[in-house]
Amino acid sequence: MPAAPTRELSLVKPWGAGILPGAPPGPGSILPRLMNLLLISSSNVHGYGYLDHAEPEIRRILDGLRTVSFVPFALKDREAYTAKVRERLERMGLAVTQVRGRADIEVAEAIFVGGGNTFRLLEELYALDLLEPIRRRVREDGVPYIGSSAGTNMAMPTIKTTNDMPVLYPRSFDALGLVSYHINPHYLDPEPDGTHKGETREERINEFLEENEGPVIGLREGTMLRVRDGVTTLVGEKSARIFRRGTPPAEVPPGSTLP
Repeated sequence: MPAAPTRELSLVKPWGAGILPGAPPGPGSILPRLMNLLLISSSNVHGYGYLDHAEPEIRRILDGLRTVSFVPFALKDREAYTAKVRERLERMGLAVTQVRGRADIEVAEAIFVGGGNTFRLLEELYALDLLEPIRRRVREDGVPYIGSSAGTNMAMPTIKTTNDMPVLYPRSFDALGLVSYHINPHYLDPEPDGTHKGETREERINEFLEENEGPVIGLREGTMLRVRDGVTTLVGEKSARIFRRGTPPAEVPPGSTLP
């Protein structure tokens, strides 16, 4: 874990629906109070079963609900992916419906966008014209949104901080814009004694900030962001690393509320 000083990071103005410092105006620059998001770094964490580490937070965000509409487009085999998620969530008393088109979004009690390849996922959301209905249901109707890895990337203004290979080229990098900051899921710290000489995640994020505005949250595996009433809270076992243009990275401990 890096020995950077820990300080509280203010992402949103205190009244709960604010514009992030340095964020350009647009659909991702506001966090409406109605939104209810859980943005998970990864579905698999060392020492846990599939989604086990996130189960308490999944139960909280889905409290009182019975069904989840699952978006499987980040993996090639959508049927197998849906079956895996269905088996896992059924153990929590939840029924899973596979999203195949707009009609499934319009009737969703909750939306879960699974991980995989971010480029594949975004292109399919464009191809099926699902970005607008998902954005509307989450922002205006308060439908809970759970994203994991690539699904977390979909909540950002763009997918420019993904780790994934561009296996295909989406018609735009613009994503749902549910939050105005960017996230780097699966964030890895450099190993001080490692022999790898390629770019580190920190270097890649700093390259992003050379060309783009706004904070980037390095979200380590085993952690997640809970967005509720316009406030972002870091949940999990590890701190997050926050990057801003022109300032040193800052460590934010788990449990921090980012008002």
